[in-house]
Amino acid sequence: MTEYVTAAVWAIFITMKVARIAFLRQTVKLPPAMKKFRNGLLPAVFVAAAFAAGAQAHTVPGAGYPGATVEPSRVDGVPRDGISLNEAVSRAEAQYNARVVRTDVVDEDGRKVYVLKLLSEKGRVFTVRVDANSGRVR
Repeated sequence: MTEYVTAAVWAIFITMKVARIAFLRQTVKLPPAMKKFRNGLLPAVFVAAAFAAGAQAHTVPGAGYPGATVEPSRVDGVPRDGISLNEAVSRAEAQYNARVVRTDVVDEDGRKVYVLKLLSEKGRVFTVRVDANSGRVR
């Protein structure tokens, strides 16, 4: 859904920019009725277009409907793994008071594991393994 909203916002932004450039370069004065239209109704149309993109997103079939092509874990917003790589980096940096300088994702015994190399404030380099499913640090 966020893709639709983002696309609608960009379309509105670009349309407003083009319209503004066209109105600024205009040499003939607009009648007062056109000014009211431009200042009132035109922005309302753009707002309605933004909401239309969101309404269209609700009509896209999700998991559980015939013909659904989206995986259930992505429709529900639940990540496939327990934690993301970004979350693992944040946790490790906070726990060890060090900065992550390198990350790798490896498969150990059928489980995804994040391998993080950290650099402490004293210059010490050490490796931490984080289980992607449980978030447990090894």
